[in-house]
Amino acid sequence: MTAVGPLDAMFLLGESREQPMHVGGLMLFELPEGAGRDHVFPEGTRDFVSRLYHEILAAPTVNPLFARRVRNRPLDLGYWSWEQDDAIDLDYHVRLSALARPGRFRELFELTSTLHGTLLDRHRPLWEMHLIEGVEGRRFAIYSKIHHSMIDGVTALKWMQDTLTTDPTMTDMPATYALPTKDTAPTSGGGVPTAAELLAAVGRTPGRAVRAAGDVGKMLANVAGLTPVGLKSLLHEHSSVAFQAPRTIFNQGITGARRFAAQSWPIERLEKVRAITGATLNDVLLAMCSGALRNYLLEQNALPDKPLTAMVPVSLRTKDDAPGGGNALSTLIADLATDEADPERRIKRITASTSYSKGVLSELSPLQNLMVGALGFAAAGPSAVLPGVAGLTNPPYNLVISNVPGPAESPLYWNRSRLLGIYPASIVMNGQALNISVTSYDHQLHFGLVGCRRTVPHLQRLLAHLETSLSELENIH
Repeated sequence: MTAVGPLDAMFLLGESREQPMHVGGLMLFELPEGAGRDHVFPEGTRDFVSRLYHEILAAPTVNPLFARRVRNRPLDLGYWSWEQDDAIDLDYHVRLSALARPGRFRELFELTSTLHGTLLDRHRPLWEMHLIEGVEGRRFAIYSKIHHSMIDGVTALKWMQDTLTTDPTMTDMPATYALPTKDTAPTSGGGVPTAAELLAAVGRTPGRAVRAAGDVGKMLANVAGLTPVGLKSLLHEHSSVAFQAPRTIFNQGITGARRFAAQSWPIERLEKVRAITGATLNDVLLAMCSGALRNYLLEQNALPDKPLTAMVPVSLRTKDDAPGGGNALSTLIADLATDEADPERRIKRITASTSYSKGVLSELSPLQNLMVGALGFAAAGPSAVLPGVAGLTNPPYNLVISNVPGPAESPLYWNRSRLLGIYPASIVMNGQALNISVTSYDHQLHFGLVGCRRTVPHLQRLLAHLETSLSELENIH
């Protein structure tokens, strides 16, 4: 039996029909030369993707990480653990889908929205992979999802990169779930307690989720050498705007239905803003999101007087860490300065806020950083697990904005098909109805937006607002 770690357990404890706790991603590919004839909707496209589907199913190798399922039995005294599934059904986990004509991004995003809103079956390993044919313009897509208790975004991208190659002629490239086991053991961040050391603080049943989150926080504080006063101080001082977020339309109850939208922007455009303002690239990204959120909320007549804040995950993994399961994250809370109309003053406030938080995090130990990460996610816990709480109190932050570095090499290929874009699809929670996740690849930033279909109306309009916001930043002198 392998115990589920404390942060990983939070993603299991907080899951409900309205609140699936899986992360996903949409990868868009271009068909290799000769795969089809008609450039709009070739029959060759269907043949090529269908053949890929049957080929990966014919290779039954499954990495042990993708062959384990979660267990929570009375005999285990209510603790969560992982066990291997010796009879994994690949036909269930790997599926072939087709878009209706004409196969535009609109149809692709609608299908992704539906797939992203359905729960994973806890009686099976917690992942799915969908090959999607019929995308117009000689393209196809792969949508994958995996429970956040199994993996974090940085690790997921590392796994994905290992399935890709810079060689456009290479075939027989494996799917992510079929990658061979690494020689090195999985890591979960330096200085992090083992699962056995943390077992007593995690794995409560969903009905005790709030108390479990509190137990985890207290236990981590004790292990890290922090007193209750020090813990309270850390909660409020790791960010200049921690727990000062206003109520917005994003911070209400959610349904289980999702909407997904995605678009790419050249990194060169953001780099020019970085050079003009002296900000970091991530600060420019936050400012781009800030301006878009401001204009979106103005359009909805719902912009609060106080500035929105964003929780920004910070990976604790190094480039030398072996890809493995679990989560190794810290967090910071950034002032988005949405109350400021001037884009130059807005980005200066964002830069000051993130600089302050990064300065605090840099002086913490790896374990204390992990604790901040757990508390950052757990801070939204009461609204997430207690019915009727969301929207009645001020949220700890207004949304999550995540930026995960993607592959350094480009272009990349999977079975002779060129990768065009990687669009993350993350989690929204009760009281946190919008998530913006970004990754980099081939000199572009690829944005994936996920929102509750009811709580966040017209989510796709945020894409136009992102372009407007970036243009405003480019005009700073």
